[in-house]
Amino acid sequence: MITYLSSLLQRVAESNDITRRLEPQKVSVFHGLTRPTISIQSYLERIFKYANCSPSCFVVAYVYLDRFTQRQPLLPINSYNVHRLLITSVMISAKFMDDM
Repeated sequence: MITYLSSLLQRVAESNDITRRLEPQKVSVFHGLTRPTISIQSYLERIFKYANCSPSCFVVAYVYLDRFTQRQPLLPINSYNVHRLLITSVMISAKFMDDM
């Protein structure tokens, strides 16, 4: 599941990186000045290993990211914000799914 999710997010980020060159996009607090050196897959594996989240958290996190992009079309997921948006969505989904 981690592999599938990382592949999906990688494709979205790369697609939006190309679009970013052609169309103006807003910059948010989630944007970094540079791209992180860690891959999305390695980042997700690290979160899975150390955050003790259930696998369902990652599914819910993706749903949150999807809803975010639908409601904020001028703030697309790209390689400058994907890691920050991902950790935020995983944290929120863990609070919803795993905290008892």
